[in-house]
Amino acid sequence: MSNINAASLAQRPDLQRIASWIKPESSVLDLGCADGKLLAHLRDSLQVDGIGVERHPQAMIGCVRRGVPVIQQDLEQGLALFTDQSFDTVVLSKTLQSMVNTEHILREMARVARFGIVSFPNFGHWSHGLSILAGRMPVSGEMPYQWYDTPNIHLCTFKDFEDLARSLNLRITHRAAFGNDAEVRVLPSLRSRLAVYRFESPHAAA
Repeated sequence: MSNINAASLAQRPDLQRIASWIKPESSVLDLGCADGKLLAHLRDSLQVDGIGVERHPQAMIGCVRRGVPVIQQDLEQGLALFTDQSFDTVVLSKTLQSMVNTEHILREMARVARFGIVSFPNFGHWSHGLSILAGRMPVSGEMPYQWYDTPNIHLCTFKDFEDLARSLNLRITHRAAFGNDAEVRVLPSLRSRLAVYRFESPHAAA
């Protein structure tokens, strides 16, 4: 395992949890892969065969430096490049809330892979409610933008996502919640700032 990749992942407990849900020597598609640190870690520690999708050229340079295969594409265009059930797992980390068509990307994830993993800011955190009661839109580490310049257009809670997953026939297999720097196990819907879910596709072979 690369010491650089391991150190990078140590700063993100949510990525460590995502990695724990991925089988060794499996195939992974990472959507909005940024600089490729997750895929590099999976390659080095689990011998995963991975590929990333990223639209920002500067982030793609980081992938190239890590030796991570990456395709430049806007996720709003869908995943037509990939055939049905061509990956074991597809990951969408901290990107779902900025998608215009949330249902479409989740359906596409379920189409191209047996398992999907998504993470998103938890709008149900207690501090967000206090901000709204005080007359202000919430600003936090997971949502560090003002109301007028935020890319986060579809904010949701744990229950909101679970209801949507159910409506799309996505079977949730695992859930994790994180605070500022650690996993939250008590009252996660109120105390966590980031939600992470793993689901199984309805198209997966039995």
